[in-house]
Amino acid sequence: MVRAAIVGLGWWGQNLVNSVRGNTAIRFTTAHTRTHDTAAGFCAEAGLRWVDSLDAILNDAAIDAVVFATPHTLHTDQVVRAAAAGKHVFVEKPFSLSIADAQRAKQSADAAGIVLAVGFNRRFHPSMAALRTAVHSGNLGTLVSISAEQTALHGLSLSADAWRARSEEAPGGAMTAIGVHLVDGMIDLFGPIRQVFATVSRRAAPHSDDTTDILLRFSNGASGHIFCSTAATPHYRMAVYGTSGFAEILGHSMTTLRQVKAAPGNYLAVAPAEQTETPNFNMLTAELEAFAASIRTGQPFPTPMAQVMHGVEVFEAVLRSAATGEAVTIM
Repeated sequence: MVRAAIVGLGWWGQNLVNSVRGNTAIRFTTAHTRTHDTAAGFCAEAGLRWVDSLDAILNDAAIDAVVFATPHTLHTDQVVRAAAAGKHVFVEKPFSLSIADAQRAKQSADAAGIVLAVGFNRRFHPSMAALRTAVHSGNLGTLVSISAEQTALHGLSLSADAWRARSEEAPGGAMTAIGVHLVDGMIDLFGPIRQVFATVSRRAAPHSDDTTDILLRFSNGASGHIFCSTAATPHYRMAVYGTSGFAEILGHSMTTLRQVKAAPGNYLAVAPAEQTETPNFNMLTAELEAFAASIRTGQPFPTPMAQVMHGVEVFEAVLRSAATGEAVTIM
């Protein structure tokens, strides 16, 4: 069993801990957070030993891995320190806010020979696996376009002093909270992104930009569109359009996969839709079990780091496009 420490015990860090309670592959034993008073009750209830510094975790031989659910600007230095201590690392998305920092973090992990995993949990849902198979097998024909929308309401309740409301921690509107998931899914399905044009706006959230729209062009010639917001009624949809069929994932928990095949001989007709439901699947459990498996077997984590790094390049391009009002080509 992998013995892990959690650094950062806000709502998301607590979700990660809860997702593997009683798990036989990985178990959280230790925690560190900047706000111990607010997390003390959770630590006691979850059986976590609280320590007062990251160094206490890194110097503990009984800890195999560190999971970081911390403010985004801290990720790079935390990964570098953990790698130098020989700890395997799982870090929440976004991996980094710049490609230079991402390269520094990755190089430190490579040099140390540790497992480095980034928390793009939506890749692990069975609906995404089935959509990936449909796309990569050619069942949908020539890929024409991909569209994704994801929305939530948490931007409306962020206080002015919340780190998630600060532009240096969450640039690009809804990108760090939501949009990076959609970019990652598109890279997974359609491959490298060549060009983006983005806009960022503040529609309803009181203390942060809340809405991001992106037009994309892929290296394979296909087009794409992303809409994400932290100030709109919760919704999720990922849709792929091809010459031979159409497929989409629906629902915030990605519960529904719907596939429609084109009907031969009639350009307006389609075959009856095939719909698959996968309720109650815990994506956090799946990604942490995959992290533990990589540590145990020495095999790479299922989310390729090359795709994670490209996602950071796209993130930077989105920020440049939104700032300049121009399309940005990714070299």
